[in-house]
Amino acid sequence: MNIAIFGLGYVGTVTAACFSGLGHNVIGVDTSPEKVAKFNAGTSPVLEPGVPELLAEGLAAGRLRATIDAAEAVQNTDISLVAVGTPSRANGDIDLTYIERVAADIGTALQTSEREGQHVLVIRSTVLPGTADIAGRILSETSGRTLGEGCGVAVNPEFLREGQGVADFMEPPLIMVGADDETTAKLVMSLYDGIEAERIVEPVRLAEMVKYANNSWHATKVTYANEIGVIAQSLGIDGTRVMEILCADTKLNISKAYMRPGFAFGGSCLPKDVRAITHAAKASDVAVPLLSSLLVSNSIHTQRVIDRLLDWHPDRIGFTGLAFKAGTDDLRESPIVEVVERMLGKGFDCVIHDAEVNAPDLIGGNRAYIEAEIPHLNRLLMDELSELVDDSDVLVVAKSSDELVELIRANPDKPVLDLVRLPEDIRVRDNYVGVAW
Repeated sequence: MNIAIFGLGYVGTVTAACFSGLGHNVIGVDTSPEKVAKFNAGTSPVLEPGVPELLAEGLAAGRLRATIDAAEAVQNTDISLVAVGTPSRANGDIDLTYIERVAADIGTALQTSEREGQHVLVIRSTVLPGTADIAGRILSETSGRTLGEGCGVAVNPEFLREGQGVADFMEPPLIMVGADDETTAKLVMSLYDGIEAERIVEPVRLAEMVKYANNSWHATKVTYANEIGVIAQSLGIDGTRVMEILCADTKLNISKAYMRPGFAFGGSCLPKDVRAITHAAKASDVAVPLLSSLLVSNSIHTQRVIDRLLDWHPDRIGFTGLAFKAGTDDLRESPIVEVVERMLGKGFDCVIHDAEVNAPDLIGGNRAYIEAEIPHLNRLLMDELSELVDDSDVLVVAKSSDELVELIRANPDKPVLDLVRLPEDIRVRDNYVGVAW
């Protein structure tokens, strides 16, 4: 394919070299004449293993070159990948000046281009959701073409680590394309023919969000390991060895476990242990802002549910599930218990169905906790799920079942606050709210 790549920084240079290596014809575009001259002379603008060899191969084969002429590049290609910078503004937002400028340059070039067919602008830079919409509008306005017909917009996030960029490109964990039409998605995905990897196509805005989820997670992991390390160090323990053992657990720690939006955490372990480790850090005069924020964030997430219920102001609230998670009757520090307690305190009528919770059978710390929080729990529990659904103005779903799903389907006018992610046909209702989706 014939590809233009705007921006010959790290991402643009590696992408240009690798696509050339796959056999595509690539024109790199940059506003710096010096950078373009070095590129055309076979000197990589960035230091990255494997790039000089790919540049030399592509230049020698006539598949790769660079220019400062954006119009010439667009007129000789079918796809423009945008890999320009998105620097931070003073308030933390990203500066889209370069994205907008390139979109306008591409559109202006398309206005006078005699090349037939659709030209697709593909954002490879890291951008917040909504950026492709802005670029698409500029592209359409400046080109005089209609999106989806004479031009298109897509997102193709990169997952390249500096120092391993070529390897990450050629052997990626996945290839993601964000596009809102099948034709554009197939065109962009075909760039990667010859590379074996999971291929994922999603709407544009979702694809824009994925890169931020990735990088925020990477930053969280680094910060977490550092905070555990300094706490361990203050206690005379080898933090590196602690983290090595943590990573050895691939069932819970290094896995998909817990990596799903849902309701707040609770139970007899997590809240207590987070308090203990942050107390130990404080006692050792070690600042651990990430760990110290966990219970704060958890509490805010619980408050979101309370605020939503207050917005609805129902006469009677039906809760399905009371324990801190399914498959247990453990009520200790269950966030649902807190929600029920808070709503009762505000004068709302609450009823609960949890097949695994029987108030007279609760013992020990579990019994002591619920007696302190909701002393008259037995009065709130209902045996029949259907009765709870019928008698409630709003349903808070903290535990689901086939029976509950069918009851909700049979009551389409019943508002639902979903904490577990119910089936899609329920999630599209106007009176449905998901806690984190």
